[in-house]
Amino acid sequence: MNIVIIGKFGQLAFELSRELENSDHQVTFLGRDDIDITHASNVEEKLSPLSADVLINASAYTAVDKAEEDTEACNAINAVAVKNLATFCKAHGAFMVHVSTDYVFNGHKGSPYLTDDPIEPQGAYGKSKAEGEKALLEILPDASCLIRTAWVYSSHGNNFVKTMLRLMADKPQLTVIDDQIGTPTWAKGLAEACVSAAENKTSGVYHWTDEGVASWYDFALAIQELGLEKGLLESAIPVLPIPSSQYPTPAKRPHYSVLDKQSAREAFATCNPTHWRKQLSSMMDELKAAQ
Repeated sequence: MNIVIIGKFGQLAFELSRELENSDHQVTFLGRDDIDITHASNVEEKLSPLSADVLINASAYTAVDKAEEDTEACNAINAVAVKNLATFCKAHGAFMVHVSTDYVFNGHKGSPYLTDDPIEPQGAYGKSKAEGEKALLEILPDASCLIRTAWVYSSHGNNFVKTMLRLMADKPQLTVIDDQIGTPTWAKGLAEACVSAAENKTSGVYHWTDEGVASWYDFALAIQELGLEKGLLESAIPVLPIPSSQYPTPAKRPHYSVLDKQSAREAFATCNPTHWRKQLSSMMDELKAAQ
């Protein structure tokens, strides 16, 4: 199978490269220096010679707060580019795997979000991702797999886990929000789901995160505990819970964004969803090994 991946340097692209490096597929990664996905003519020019069977879009504008001011760039990557890629795939008979976010929901539900729950994004980032979803599903209703995820981290790139480890080594104490609830997700598992979707051309809308739930505060405590256990941290510091109201941000975050994964567990049966804490431990083993 000929698989083209949009994205080269992000967390998901990194994990996709590891997941696919020993596969029998022909795999091409295209970064922002290789293709301008915000312009349809460039998409046609750069993708046509590659004769892709499947395209995985692992690129996104993910600076949630910056998006409130930089809406044009955010919309170009998260909405316009998705439309361009889907239009190309339709014209060339390719299947498309696209990753979206919990931010398309309003965060008020209080029970896990189903794939067909109402879309009601609260900020510029969520709105741009919702527009991208809409374009994909209108253009490629039967030849696309839309995977929503949340709280993604990896041993590669910048993320909450690495930020916490750095701050825990530098600060006398930390305060972390305890009233936003979701599920941490190792990008490795997300990459496995994307590859499964690509290989089987699994069409539809799915949710993929690791298993279980946590607040950001719970997540931070687990990072410190495992960091100490694995020798990534030398000593513990106080980590104190605070409400979101004490940590204002330009973009509104969903208070509750746990995603219902039942259909994904069935569709991606080979992927073995795992509890977030176990995944965190495995990823932190990688960080330790790389020291």
